[in-house]
Amino acid sequence: MTAAVTSGATTAPQRWWPAPAKVNLFLHITGRRSDGYHDLQTVFQLLDFGDALALEVTEEPAIERVAGPAEILPAQDLCVRAAQLLQRHGAVQQGVRIRLRKRIPLGGGLGGGSSDAATVLRVLNGLWRVGLSLDDLAGLGLQLGSDVPVFIRGHSAWAEGRGELLTPLPLPERWYLLIHPGVTVATASIFQAPELTRNSPVITIRAVSEAQTRNDCEPVVRARFPAVAAALDWLSAYAPARLSGTGSCVFASFERAAVAERVAARVPDEWRSFVARGVNRSSLEDALTSRMR
Repeated sequence: MTAAVTSGATTAPQRWWPAPAKVNLFLHITGRRSDGYHDLQTVFQLLDFGDALALEVTEEPAIERVAGPAEILPAQDLCVRAAQLLQRHGAVQQGVRIRLRKRIPLGGGLGGGSSDAATVLRVLNGLWRVGLSLDDLAGLGLQLGSDVPVFIRGHSAWAEGRGELLTPLPLPERWYLLIHPGVTVATASIFQAPELTRNSPVITIRAVSEAQTRNDCEPVVRARFPAVAAALDWLSAYAPARLSGTGSCVFASFERAAVAERVAARVPDEWRSFVARGVNRSSLEDALTSRMR
């Protein structure tokens, strides 16, 4: 697919579509897989904070990202790759211009790229009239990343396998203070780390409690990234703190927004922080439902 500016007729620019962030409430790695991935167990908590994308369908087949983060080349951007994948799979003759407003920190363990890809797949499936089911879209999304299916399905969930075996899991309302300590962590480097433990015992949903769970990636990230270790230690003075995914963002949960905001006001200036509400249903689901009315 090309990345050049197209000159054909276009539809009117579309609305901004949400691409919500997530946190992993825990992350257990239970073994290695023959396909090079890892078996894991986790709970994905969706947040009411995230990126936004505008998708402008064109009558010529070029796929172009016309606005997005300078740190990511368009050809490497998961939202561009998602559009290309769906276009090939559906034999679509139209194209799209993608505008990406990036708020989720890069390499923060909050699923930003995966969520962007999922939003592109869900929205273009309708705009291009491909007509794939959620199961089909989740299967396509898994080719792009293990976190993409949870954003496709749009609900907080218990996850197993690579992260694609999902069971919707209603979670109590909590407010999350997230801290990004200014470093980027590459997921592949953590999963390939020789010091990473990969033998956590398999548990059941009923057995999950905060006291019994952990993030198996956290010791590796702590040792390799002192800024992450410092953020975890600082936040732990106010509430139990954890790493999300492979990092670098750390978080703690609170029962009330006001308490989370008070702690956020004390976060050292060299770190970025924000407060987000945990939600059981993705904001993208609400946006898609509203569009269909």
